Amino acid sequence: MTNLLEDLAWRGLLYQQTDAEGMEQLLNKEKISLYCGVDPTADSMHIGHIVPLLTLRRFQMHGHRPILLVGGATGMIGDPSGRSEERQLQTTEQIDLNVQGIKKQMEQIFEFETENGAQMVNNRDWIGSMNVIEFLRDFGKLININYMLGKDSIASRLDTGLSFTEFTYTLIQGIDFNHLYDHFGCRVQVGGSDQWGNITTGLEMIRKTHDENTKAYGITIPLVTKADGTKFGKSASGSVWLDAKKTSPYEFYQFWINTADSDVIKYLKIFTFLERAEIEALELTVENEPHLRKAQITLAEEMTRLIHGQDALDQAIRISQALFSGNLKALTATEMKDAFKDVPSVEMAKEEKTIVDFIVEATVSPSKRQAREDVANGAISINGEKVTDVAYVVSGADRLEDEFMIVRRGKKNYKMIKFV
Repeated sequence: MTNLLEDLAWRGLLYQQTDAEGMEQLLNKEKISLYCGVDPTADSMHIGHIVPLLTLRRFQMHGHRPILLVGGATGMIGDPSGRSEERQLQTTEQIDLNVQGIKKQMEQIFEFETENGAQMVNNRDWIGSMNVIEFLRDFGKLININYMLGKDSIASRLDTGLSFTEFTYTLIQGIDFNHLYDHFGCRVQVGGSDQWGNITTGLEMIRKTHDENTKAYGITIPLVTKADGTKFGKSASGSVWLDAKKTSPYEFYQFWINTADSDVIKYLKIFTFLERAEIEALELTVENEPHLRKAQITLAEEMTRLIHGQDALDQAIRISQALFSGNLKALTATEMKDAFKDVPSVEMAKEEKTIVDFIVEATVSPSKRQAREDVANGAISINGEKVTDVAYVVSGADRLEDEFMIVRRGKKNYKMIKFV
């Protein structure tokens, strides 16, 4: 296998390191444990969350052991990093639900049964039982206020306001690194670029509670952006979640398929585990035959398979092919609802109507005259079936699950009819 740090650099995954030379010597000398933390602020991660986790997975593929920390305690406090205002505190019950959702998604990404299988921990196990005196005496004394005020996550909020609760967040994450160093032999923390201040606080705690020969390290990953500088990870309907109920596998697949040529090779490097030679071969296809979109198809397949599994990938491909060909009959009602969830929709009553009256009321055709022409010319389809008889009566038999219907006019103009 290629040198790990060289591979990370080639993929654009190294932003900051606390001691690059020492880190390289450590990795060349021994197999280590290293960690990345995720706070359960929602019951699912989105694709922006997983870049540090995928980086941790690369370490695992090189023989190192990942420690996956879900912040059952820190999630109750709120990280001020990268935010201009205070987080809304969540209930303990909601945090617990969020933790369970995130754990399932981590299990999809990492190996747990191998010799260097991942370990999952929750920082509420050691933070939750700590009393305020213990926190202040054992850890508050270690970190100077001036040191904390120098952190970007804190300094950037001083003008707009920062509660003492969020002010202490960096200390609590520092306790995490110190705890994992002592109890799990954890030598490295990996995080997004916004976590640099929290990572270095942990290193400062380790330095002050151990002897001079203690060595721990921090690495951050650059913020992923699009080639035009805009934010990565949003689709037309919002954030791209890992939870199939929030972002369906088909939508997930389509997000990656729609990647711009200017971004696709960067994303293949960051998000997939394809080898360098394969990515460089795909880069040539972007340059020489971009219309085939081989790189985008590969990216979509790799990511959908990783997060949702082969069956979900097969379904996403089937929906995509059916929409491209116009053969909606190949889809189940559920797949149709999924595929057309973002197309324009209109609500109608559950009444029988002639096809001409129906498509005019549904604003598919602008007038009865045009509607008759559209039907007679074979331009109208209901759920993938062409309707060419102007006397056809739209009835309950045309409703899918008695709830909706997909009407197409021409090749690309779709509308979802929702029945109330």
